[in-house]
Amino acid sequence: MSRIKFFGFLIVMLATASVSGCGGGEEKSVPENQEVLGEVFNKLIQVDTVKIEEVRNEILLTGKITYDENHLARISPISGGIVETMNVQLGDHVKKGEVLASIRSIETAEYSNQYTTAKSNYEIAKKNSELTNEMYRNGLSSEKDYLTAQQELVKANGELQRIKEILSIYGDETAKRYTVKAPIDGIVVERNATQDMVFRTEDGQNALFTVADLRYVWAVGNVTETDIPDVQPGYQAKVTTVSYPDKVYDGTISRIMNVIDSASKVMKVRIELTNPDYLLKPEMFANITVYYREGNKTMACIPSESIIFDKNRYYVMVLKGKGSFETREVDVYHPVGGKTYIQSGLKPGEIIVCKNALVVYNALNS
Repeated sequence: MSRIKFFGFLIVMLATASVSGCGGGEEKSVPENQEVLGEVFNKLIQVDTVKIEEVRNEILLTGKITYDENHLARISPISGGIVETMNVQLGDHVKKGEVLASIRSIETAEYSNQYTTAKSNYEIAKKNSELTNEMYRNGLSSEKDYLTAQQELVKANGELQRIKEILSIYGDETAKRYTVKAPIDGIVVERNATQDMVFRTEDGQNALFTVADLRYVWAVGNVTETDIPDVQPGYQAKVTTVSYPDKVYDGTISRIMNVIDSASKVMKVRIELTNPDYLLKPEMFANITVYYREGNKTMACIPSESIIFDKNRYYVMVLKGKGSFETREVDVYHPVGGKTYIQSGLKPGEIIVCKNALVVYNALNS
């Protein structure tokens, strides 16, 4: 079959085919005798309606993935001591309350001894108070002795409660060791403790462990001075990484740092992301696209795949009626996020071919 005859046949088939919308619009019915052909060519082309939308633009930023500080816990030692048991490794998943390590501490032992003494003093003061109270009621003791015994009991009880409160911070009232527990569910992303390690808090010891819930991360982008006016909190952003270039994460700008780094001359912006599959890792390089509105400007908008570039001009295929297509030259403003804004050449409500438009264009213009 010659090329001309083939394209002529294709036009006839397209004219009788059912066409569907790129945006999920209603399918147009076809005659009964063309039902089979309609099913075939329904998969070949799709149409969409020209809409008027607010004009958006985009800024491309570089950045990296970091921890979400709202879902990060750095666990510092309560007191110096010796790491007696180590229960987790770097990268382990842990649950809130899970024991990460056990620390044998001289400081804890001292408080434990103080607790024993305070408890003994309280028991003695209690018995003395009871005895003095009985003697006072029988006239065998003065009021002064009675009041003194009551004050000693209150004092002993206060000291006992103070030591118990201190030991409750360590997790045990009597043990000479304390346990380090995970305060949140997450992954152990930093471990500065090893088995039998000796440390003192006054040495400026770093956190023994850092636990992060990596279901939530931040993408921190670098904004140059020329782009600063075009970024605001709440703007939509899409994030991709080198490791997963085809996976797009949607987020919004949650914070602008408002400080320009003296070395890099950029301002940082923060984008909050959900990371349910744990694919995003802190320190990954990130490509960030931020979308912003161009004031209150509106313009005709169509899917970018509708655009045909030929002979240094842009065209779209407009559906004029059953079996009738028009090749229309358009003035493109700019594409963004899979859409293209059109300055002139189209009117709202017109129907254009948005899938395989080039096939129709070649059939009509060859």
